[in-house]
Amino acid sequence: MISIKNVTLRRGTKIVLNSTSATLNPGEKVGLVGRNGAGKSSLFALLNGTLHEDGGEFSIPSQWQMAQVAQDMPETEQSATDFVIEGDTVLLAARAEVAAAEAGDDGMAMAHAYMALHDAGEHDAPARAQALILGLGFSTAELSQPVNSFSGGWRMRLQLARALMCPSDLLLLDEPTNHLDLDALVWLEAWLKRYEGTMVVISHDREFLDAVTGVTLHIDNAKLVRYGGNYSRFEDMRAEQMALQTAALAKQADKIAHLQKFIDRFKAKASKAKQAQSRVKALERMEKIAPVLADAEFSFEFKEPNNVPNPMLSMLGASFGYPPPDDAPAGTPPTVIVQNINRSVLAGQRIGILGANGQGKSTLVKTVAHALAPIVGEISEGKGLNIGYFAQQELDVLDPEASPLLHMQRLARDLPASLRSGQATGEQALRTFLGTFNFGGDMVKQAVGTMSGGEKARLVLCMIVWQRPNLLLLDEPTNHLDLSTREALGVALNEFEGTVMLVSHDRALLRAVCDEFWLVADGGVEPFEGDLDDYQVYLLDQAKRAREAASAAQKRLAT
Repeated sequence: MISIKNVTLRRGTKIVLNSTSATLNPGEKVGLVGRNGAGKSSLFALLNGTLHEDGGEFSIPSQWQMAQVAQDMPETEQSATDFVIEGDTVLLAARAEVAAAEAGDDGMAMAHAYMALHDAGEHDAPARAQALILGLGFSTAELSQPVNSFSGGWRMRLQLARALMCPSDLLLLDEPTNHLDLDALVWLEAWLKRYEGTMVVISHDREFLDAVTGVTLHIDNAKLVRYGGNYSRFEDMRAEQMALQTAALAKQADKIAHLQKFIDRFKAKASKAKQAQSRVKALERMEKIAPVLADAEFSFEFKEPNNVPNPMLSMLGASFGYPPPDDAPAGTPPTVIVQNINRSVLAGQRIGILGANGQGKSTLVKTVAHALAPIVGEISEGKGLNIGYFAQQELDVLDPEASPLLHMQRLARDLPASLRSGQATGEQALRTFLGTFNFGGDMVKQAVGTMSGGEKARLVLCMIVWQRPNLLLLDEPTNHLDLSTREALGVALNEFEGTVMLVSHDRALLRAVCDEFWLVADGGVEPFEGDLDDYQVYLLDQAKRAREAASAAQKRLAT
């Protein structure tokens, strides 16, 4: 049992926990939630021994083995499989014991050491490691590739696999879904449900928390409050508590009225499609938790577009991909990712783009956003099309040396007059607009490179909203947003009068926003007729087939 009794914890001069208590029982799966800066990472540091309490009593069973994801970027020529195997600290200790016994030429010690090595699972360690690697989205061909050959996001997936490889009594996961696509996320949920130890997870993914946790620990005003239930249950209970506070009632009524217009707008669609039904449920939940939304420190809205062409755009015989690199030999063909696309995007559509990693979701969005040119075919655009594009990597569109104010000034200067929509472009007007996105005071002059991922994401949203787009292209917009800001984004998107194309592994956002889905798979783009639950079944089936194929390949190699 983990016991926290009247604990006070400081980070520098700031008190993050103040005489607070909580108990976590063996085998419980706990979601740790709270606003950014509330102290979630500090509590993790207390649990893993990096920080020590400044007051009170903290205890954790001394015999417990702990596992967590290393935050450093691995630099090694080891193969992906060998790197993940080394996450099994029990196996490494057994290997060291064997080496010591052999060096000492001690027969009895060697007998004990080899028994320990067998018990540690030496015989099936590669298979266990590879099952984790494949589950997190790698291909069979990548199992033997060196760690250094992968990009940063994929190396962090290997760090996650390494943590899961470690036999543990306590598993600490800090934003484990940030670098995962939906297929890997569904696999991870299934794995964590089978995990038998105690788990504490920080995540801003509501459906992930709902799927894998049964207890919620909320950090609020330097206190720990324990709720029995997953995140949605916590949210319901907290909303009930807040509704009892008279000071919140007026804000709650305003928020309900604010939400009601788009709830009414889509309830009529409930009989048309399964995804419309799930959308209504999501909106009804948002109505119920209006007190929580009213208490959020951040909200925004998209202004009504000046015009909404219909169709927005049409893709005719189009193939998308990447041109050959600059240093490629003459005549090197481009890399085609998706081809033979014949689809139109209509006014008012809200399209969720689904597909496994590497199938071409981001390629599709980048091409529509003009970041890439079509390799074959054409994209015809409606008159007055005005695209707002949120890139998966915020730094793709942000200058780390420039301030939020300078970004807005450059945007106001470079945007064609026809797209400024009568927006005031003076410094004070831009400062005021930045203030609506929580960029106030000295923050408007702060270099973007020194800001957190969430602050950068907010700035990108701010720049998009200012342009009053009629087509939103959003590629993983929630990666660095906390739960309350994700809710604010969902509310804003539902009130948006234009068209949305959304790539996201946040299923709560997809359910709340999207009326239909496109599946990017096997080199094509086609409608997906089911809802997100059907898609998760599809993903699990695909993963099962991949595991069976990998197992068959291993057996062939063994023979």
